[in-house]
Amino acid sequence: MDPRQTSGTSKPREEFQRRSQWVTILIVYIGGVVAAMSLGKFASVGPVVAAQLGLSLSQLGWVISAVVGVGAVAGLPAGYLVRRFGAERSLVAGLVLIAAAGAASVAAGDFAWMLAVRGIEGIGYLLVTISCPALILRLARERDRGTALSIWATFVPVGLGASTLAGGAAGSAVGWRGWIGLIAGLTLVMALTVWIRLPRGPGRRATAGPVPRARALTGPAVLAASFCLAALVTIPVIVLLPTLLIEQYGCSAAAAGAVTSMISLLGVAGGLAVGVLLRRGAPVGVLALCGLLVVPAAWLTYGDDGSRAAALAGAGIISLVNGFLGALVFAALPLVLERLDHADVGNGVVAQAGSLGSLLGPPLFGLVAGGAGYQALVPVIAVGILAAVGSLLLAGRRADRPRPSAG
Repeated sequence: MDPRQTSGTSKPREEFQRRSQWVTILIVYIGGVVAAMSLGKFASVGPVVAAQLGLSLSQLGWVISAVVGVGAVAGLPAGYLVRRFGAERSLVAGLVLIAAAGAASVAAGDFAWMLAVRGIEGIGYLLVTISCPALILRLARERDRGTALSIWATFVPVGLGASTLAGGAAGSAVGWRGWIGLIAGLTLVMALTVWIRLPRGPGRRATAGPVPRARALTGPAVLAASFCLAALVTIPVIVLLPTLLIEQYGCSAAAAGAVTSMISLLGVAGGLAVGVLLRRGAPVGVLALCGLLVVPAAWLTYGDDGSRAAALAGAGIISLVNGFLGALVFAALPLVLERLDHADVGNGVVAQAGSLGSLLGPPLFGLVAGGAGYQALVPVIAVGILAAVGSLLLAGRRADRPRPSAG
């Protein structure tokens, strides 16, 4: 069955020949960026929040990671929920939930309150991350889908970078509660913008076909496995880079944070590169092999007798490849679906796997490095990325098969 088909009846030729709705795609993308800003809003004000609320370092970690934790356990059910209520409604609802939870956290006075509202925020964030790519898939014509989804895959590093950059200055000017309130207000404005721009009503929504069964999700599951493994062994390198720079190379906390912010933004370049290469006809399987660059990069970062310059170069390569592989997974998803209207559930599978890898990676790295030293992370990264590339190659075999013309 042609995976570009969105319902049981064939679409008219004009449906496939329409132009991509780039303005609306941009608005959807910005919605994801704003949601990612909320995800990382405590990065720059965390110490102040911990001091005022009496949080331990462990409790602050739970407050920061609770949003990702929701996705790690509820991605697939949320995919079916988005399918039931529609991607348009789900995106607006997700942004409203993030805004409401953010507003409630302004009044937080203890750990329990903060953790509860971050959990609600996590539900909203999950709805956003599932509905946005499903919408982009419908808004972009077939030729532009890989590019559009590759751009979408950059929303997390862009959002986190913007949040980190603005949070320090805003937190100093209006306090951490004022900064959290600003993010909540921005998210609400974004929800209203999306509600006005996106089509609403059953007559303007794409018709959904049968609910996908387990067999129909085989392709997305293979991609999800690759995404989980890649996130498991690449994201912690960036997250723990400030600790490495401070402990091993004597950098100040401010310098380590600034360098890490710049390195994390390399993931954006990796994501955009995928869009360019796919548009030029590069096969998914060939692009997947770029993930193997992580192995020598891990040695540069954590190997014996390494210099600070080598560690930064290795971390930069890993950040670039992390963005590259994440974008490749999103871009390949419509190519492995049995039907395009399975994108919501497929995105749920991918989102859950990515969240699981992001959640488990840092504690795993901390356990290994704490017990056997940073050098022991090199084989861990090598095994994980080889498995990730292998899964992506398997998915690429299906994605790269020639398909009949839609017209």
